[in-house]
Amino acid sequence: MTLSMLSSVVRRTSTSGASRLTRRQFSSEAAPERKVAILGAAGGIGQPLSLLMKLNPLVSTLSLYDIAGTPGVAADVSHINTRSQVAGFAGEDQLGQALEGSDVVIIPAGVPRKPGMTRDDLFNINAGIVKSLCTAIAKYCPNALVNMISNPVNSTVPIAAEVFKKAGTYDEKRLFGVTTLDVVRAKTFYAGKAKVNVSDVIVPVVGGHAGITILPLLSQATPKANLSDEEIVVLTKRTQDGGTEVVEAKAGKGSATLSMAYAGAIFADACLKGLNGVPDVVECSFVQSNVTELPFFASKVRLGKNGVEEVLGLGPLSDYEKKGLEALLPELKSSIEKGIKFANSS
Repeated sequence: MTLSMLSSVVRRTSTSGASRLTRRQFSSEAAPERKVAILGAAGGIGQPLSLLMKLNPLVSTLSLYDIAGTPGVAADVSHINTRSQVAGFAGEDQLGQALEGSDVVIIPAGVPRKPGMTRDDLFNINAGIVKSLCTAIAKYCPNALVNMISNPVNSTVPIAAEVFKKAGTYDEKRLFGVTTLDVVRAKTFYAGKAKVNVSDVIVPVVGGHAGITILPLLSQATPKANLSDEEIVVLTKRTQDGGTEVVEAKAGKGSATLSMAYAGAIFADACLKGLNGVPDVVECSFVQSNVTELPFFASKVRLGKNGVEEVLGLGPLSDYEKKGLEALLPELKSSIEKGIKFANSS
C-alpha cells in the first residue's frame, strides 16, 4: 500500500457514494485470509502502524498486542470500515492468544531512542523484550514471517534467530530486519536533490540499520542524476543520520515513529503480497545472507510464498560505496555478535 492509495481512499470516502466506493476500494474476494499481529501496538510506532495495517486490504485479522493500552487502540481502529477484524490483547497472559495463527508478526515493541541515547543504550532494554516475544512466537506461530522493527535491528535480528534455533523453529527465510525506513529516506532525499518525482525513485540500501552500517547505493539509483561527489556524500550521511535528525527535531519528545510506521507497513505489505504469490516483490531487508562474510546483511530480497525467495547480490559499487562497505563491516559484525552473545548467555 502506498500513500497514493491512502489518499485515494480519503478522497473517495469524503464524497457522495462513499460507502459503495470504499467497499470497492477494499474489495477482498480474491485475497486469502491473512492474520497480522503487531507486538507493541500501543506505542509510538505501534499505533500509526496499526492504523496503516487496518487500511491494508490483504489483512483479514489484525491482532494488536502490548503490555497495556491495547484494548483502546483496538477499539479505535476497529471502527474503520475496512476488511480486517481487529482484536486487542494486553499482558503476558494474552500474548499466546494474540499470536496464534498469525501469518505475519511485526515487532515494534521496546523503548524509543532519546537525545543522547545510542543504539547500544537501546540494546540493554530492548534485547530482553525481543527475546521474550520471540520465545512466544516460536511456541504459538512458528511459521509466521517475523518483521523485526525493535532497535537495534543489527542485534535484535540475531537474538531472534538464536531464540528460534534453540526452540527448533528457525527458518532463515522467515526472519526479517525491517530496514525499509532507510530506503524511504534515501528515496525522499535523493528525489529532492535530483529534482525528480519521488514516486519514480528506486534506491537500494544495504548493510545494516544504524549509523555507518546504512549504505545507500546511490550509484544504482534510478532515475539517474548527475550528482557531484560532494552531493553523494551529503545524501549518504543524511540517510545514515535520519533517525538522529528526527530525534533532535522533536527535542526529546519522540523519535521517528510516523515514518517508521509507514516503512513498516510498506514492508509488511510486501510480505503479504509474497505470501499471496504476487511475482517479483523485491524489498531491502536485513536477513541471513552470504552476500558478505557476515551471517546477516541488508540487501535486496525477493519475497515469495515461503518468505525469502532469493537474496540478491550487491551489484556494481562505486569506489565511494566500496569504501563505505569496507568501513561498515567491522561495526556490523560487532553488533551481530553482541546479539548472539546476549541470546546465548542470558
